[in-house]
This record gives sequence, structure tokens and C-alpha cells, in this order.
Amino acid sequence: MRVTTGMIFDSGLMSIQRQTSSLLHTQQQVASGRRILTPSDDPVAAARALEVTQSQEINAQYGENQGAARDALALAENKLTAAGDLLQRIRQLAVQAGNGTLTDKDRRSIAAEMRQLYEGLLGVANSTDDNGRYLFSGYQGDVKPFSGAVETVAAGEIAYDGDDGRRLLQVSASRQLAVSDSGNDVFRRIRNGNGYFVTGANAANIGTGVIDQGKALNPALVFPDDYTITFTVAGSTITYDVTDSSSTSVASGTYVSGDQITIPGVASVVITGTPANGDAFTLTRSSAQSVFKTVADLIDVVEQPVSATSGNTLLTNRLGTALANLDRAQDNFLRVRSDIGARLNELDQLGNAGEDLNLQYQTTLSRLQDVDYAAAITRLTREQTYLEAAQKSFVKVSGLSLFNFV
Repeated sequence: MRVTTGMIFDSGLMSIQRQTSSLLHTQQQVASGRRILTPSDDPVAAARALEVTQSQEINAQYGENQGAARDALALAENKLTAAGDLLQRIRQLAVQAGNGTLTDKDRRSIAAEMRQLYEGLLGVANSTDDNGRYLFSGYQGDVKPFSGAVETVAAGEIAYDGDDGRRLLQVSASRQLAVSDSGNDVFRRIRNGNGYFVTGANAANIGTGVIDQGKALNPALVFPDDYTITFTVAGSTITYDVTDSSSTSVASGTYVSGDQITIPGVASVVITGTPANGDAFTLTRSSAQSVFKTVADLIDVVEQPVSATSGNTLLTNRLGTALANLDRAQDNFLRVRSDIGARLNELDQLGNAGEDLNLQYQTTLSRLQDVDYAAAITRLTREQTYLEAAQKSFVKVSGLSLFNFV
């Protein structure tokens, strides 16, 4: 084959450029710390690294969602704690209102404070997050859930304009976590009385009989009927008769203050004091009642004037019912707070799992992409030597000429 001077120059130039390109590639690997600078360096590893990077970014997004969920739940828990504190203060005032030495004016002063606490409770129920969305309106974050003054609520029930939904956030690949609660579940669907039935005194009672909240003998069963306990006084003997809603007698006996009165297989109550002839007490099925209705009814009871012994007894009975309803509302707040706490604990566990997963992704990416510095520097030195050799040999070869021998 005939070799021309032009071929020698072209071949030498190509060799130098090739060695320079190889040296530059290795130098960039050392400078960046990455073995794969372009997908062509290792197509399989580059594709795998892309998949791992995408998974890492998705995991990071789950982490951000977990933070948002944690903030929302912590805010809801804080608001429910405030609601519980308000309810506890209302309960203290209710106990204070039962003091027989208080005048009607004193009780009206107590009721005035209760009204302020009612407004505070309503404000908590209408709380918003940092985005202006209502915490307790279900899916409808832009809808104010509750509205109603004490007077209107005492006459009926407070309006709820939200729904029963719970807003969800995707906090892991397989988990959507509720970050809100329905106002119905938190503030309205609260069983009154002892949760099975509600005891009450007839407003026309003139004796001193006071009924407790009673207990269900078989809580696993639905309270079957409404019952009335009617007292008859004959001389020094007081008897009672328990009838159901159809006026059928289901139990009877001689009354002794403080003894249990039992409806066989259903419930038992304790009545203390001395009922008058014809006095009656009721046991009615428990129903759902909002905490606002409970407080509004309590305020109405405290504001009613008390003018006689029978009035004090009626106040005591009604306050007993109100206190039981307040306790049920407090228990419901605690139930919701417990559920929020469980969700916060789950977020902590998911966060720990996400951090472990992110570390695994980083390890995998390092194995796929990171350069081996010992091998890269060795290769860099070798390629530098090759380049210098190519340059020096080109100088030698390019200087050859037949004219040197003429």
C-alpha cells in the first residue's frame, strides 16, 4: 500500500484527537465523580439509574406529603385539645350552678360565661388551616361547617353544611391517610345520656327524688324501649311501677332511697331522695346529639329561675343529664384525638421507612454511577502517557523526508 505524507499527517492527527478525547472523558469522570457521563458510557446502568432516580423523587414527594399530613393532623389535634379545655370549663360551671345557695342572678352570670364558651367552641369547630380550608367540613374545605346561636340550637339542632368525607393524602405507594375529620363525627354524632339510654325527671315532679344516669345490663343489645317509673305514696310507704311505652308494667316494688330499681335484663337506675305521689322519671333510648345542643340545653337549664325546693330538685336532675352529655362529648373528643395520634404515629413509621428507602436508593445510585477514583486516576495517568507518546511520535514521523538524504 502506498503511504503518502498526507496520510501520515491525517493518521497522526486522528490518533492525537482520539487520545485527547479519551483523556478528557476520564478527566471529566474524575472531576464530576460520575462514571456515567452520557448514556452511551453504560446503557444498561444508565437506564437503571434513571429508574432509581425517578423512584427516589417519588419517595421524596411522599416525604413532603407526610410533612403536610403531619402539620394538618397536629393542627386538628391542637384544636380538639382546645375544645376539650372549653368543655371542661363548661362542666366546672355546670357543677357550680348546682350549688343550692346560688340565686337566680348568680346562675345567670354563670350562664353568661357559658355563652362565651359556647361561642369559643363554635369557633374551634369552624377552624381553618393555613390555606384557609375548614378543618371539620369533610371534603368541602371551602364551606363553613357550623352556624347557629345558642337560642336556635336549644330549640333544635345546629346546622352542619359540610359532608361526611375525609380528605386524603398519598403518603406512601400503598397508603392514603386521612388528614381531616368530618364535623358530624367530631361534634354531632355523640350518643347522649350514658350512651344507651337517657334518664330524666318529669317537670311536674314536686318531690326531692333525683335519678342517676343508670347503666345498661346488657350493653351489647340495643335499648329495647322507653320506660317510665311512677311513684305512689300511701302513708309512709312509697312504691314504684315501671311501665314501657305501651303502658305495660315490667317491674314494681317498694321504694328505698339509694336502692337500685331494675328493669329485668335491660337496665338499672338509682333514685335518691323522697319522691312525691305521682312523681315520674323516664328512661328513653339514647340518640345522637351535638355538643352544641348539649351546651345550649345546659345554658337554658341554668338560666331558668328556681323558686322552690322542687325547682332545685328539677335543676339537679337536669344538670345531672347535662353533665352526662358533656362527659360523652368529652369522650368523643378523646376518641378522635386518639385516632389522630394513631395516624401521627403511622406517619412517623412511614417517615422512618422512607428515610431507609432513600438511603437504599442512594446506595444503588452510587454503585451504578459513582466513579472508582483509584481506577480512574490510574487510567488518567495512562491516557496522559499515551497522548504524550502520540504527540512525540507524530513530531518524529512528520519530520521524516527524502530530502534529508539528498
